[in-house]
Order: sequence, then C-alpha cells, then structure tokens
Amino acid sequence: MGMNKNTVLGWATFIMIIMGLILLALAAFRYDDTAGWGFAAVGVGFLANAWVFSSLKGRV
Repeated sequence: MGMNKNTVLGWATFIMIIMGLILLALAAFRYDDTAGWGFAAVGVGFLANAWVFSSLKGRV
C-alpha cells in the first residue's frame, strides 16, 4: 500500500484539522486569560493551513 502525494496531503489536512480543533477547545474551555487568545490564534492558523492543504490535494 503506497501513499502518493494526494494521500499524504489528505492525512496532513486531517491531522491539522484535529490539532486546530484541539487548540480552539483549549482556548475556549481551559485558558481564560491571555494565553487563551494565543491558543485560539494558533488554532485558527492550523485550520487555515489545513484549508490550503485541502485545496492543493487535487493539484499536486
């Protein structure tokens, strides 16, 4: 079972979506101070990168 470029991008997108949601959940439910804003910003950045990877999946 070989993995081509599209499969790798698909798995990377899936992992980045999971990590982005985990970071947003940490920001919302765990950290109520300034650190929560940092976790939320990084979580949104992970979701933005996952969106880019998802859009590249058919073109690479």
